[in-house]
Amino acid sequence: MSSITSQSDVLADGREIIYFDDADSTLGPERSADSRDLPDRPATASMRQDPLTGEWISIAAARQSRAFLPPAHLDPLAPQSPTNPSEVPSNYDVAVFENRSPSFGPLLEDDNAPRGLEDLTRIGLGRTRTSVGRCEVVCFSPEHEGSFGSLSRSRARTVIEAWASRTEALSALPGIEQVFPFENRGVEIGVTLHHPHGQIYSYPYVTPRTQRLLASIERYGPTLFADILASEQNSERVVLRGEHWTAFVPFAARWPIEVHLLPHRHVADFAGTTDEERDELSVLYLRLLRGVDALYEAPTPYIAAWHQAPVSIGRDDIRLMLQLTSPRRAADKLKYLAGSEAAMGAWIGDIPPEQTAERVREAIARADQENPV
Repeated sequence: MSSITSQSDVLADGREIIYFDDADSTLGPERSADSRDLPDRPATASMRQDPLTGEWISIAAARQSRAFLPPAHLDPLAPQSPTNPSEVPSNYDVAVFENRSPSFGPLLEDDNAPRGLEDLTRIGLGRTRTSVGRCEVVCFSPEHEGSFGSLSRSRARTVIEAWASRTEALSALPGIEQVFPFENRGVEIGVTLHHPHGQIYSYPYVTPRTQRLLASIERYGPTLFADILASEQNSERVVLRGEHWTAFVPFAARWPIEVHLLPHRHVADFAGTTDEERDELSVLYLRLLRGVDALYEAPTPYIAAWHQAPVSIGRDDIRLMLQLTSPRRAADKLKYLAGSEAAMGAWIGDIPPEQTAERVREAIARADQENPV
């Protein structure tokens, strides 16, 4: 069993914070209390239904006041100091806390909560619901700069443990239908903090992307993920393969850089992975990210999206899956979603997936030599 440990505490305004200590942590068990004088939590956002698509749009005005690329001495994710009243009271290895200005949050002031999936799938005009859910920040390290790829193997394993622990806990909350861990990396993606961190969104509905996936499984059959994995493993698009995981550039890649990572057995989410699968992932995922960073001289902007099965439907059919995407199509060029992609959802790929796979494999080999895990 893993020797990674965790403990929960409460911030000054009542939000939860959870500390995860590395297996080889040098920290003691004590954690400082949050002594800040904070205002009450803002009202939870409200979401509105688009009757043209049935999708729900969360209107989270409080996010307008969030920090934007602050200097290191005012890093809100660093451990608190006399001159920096940050969000994390103590030094830490990995810290997870409720977002102060969430897109989805607790039901604080009203009773207009979603009334289950049947309620949310009905189409109507002027429909609103409170954006009930939870948004958490996952601090990968107390360092001011970096990303998941810059972590040690031990720290990467701790973050994976945190993803699994939080997926299990969040999935058990009332009204949560889907849990989504992700990392945004780079100002080109819209990152507002250089601090190495990710987020976990817990939605009150099944996301539009997952609804389309469920429709595809209904048309194809329940073996879709197993068949995709078998097909990709026999292709020239594999970039990494271990005992438990395979990474590949997908056959119909949309983005200039796009890599998917699948477990070899069916598992619905991080909570269902074994210690052995998590151990191997901590190595393969670091190798993949360092390889993607080695494609160009400058660090590669990306979105690392961990797709998980919804809480109450599709769990026997939808498999945990990483979809890593980057808009970088050349050293000094980005792919922008313009007319066809943004307006119609009709994608045009810039680079053949087989060519991307070859370049990623070569970059991983270089990174393995220069910065081995």
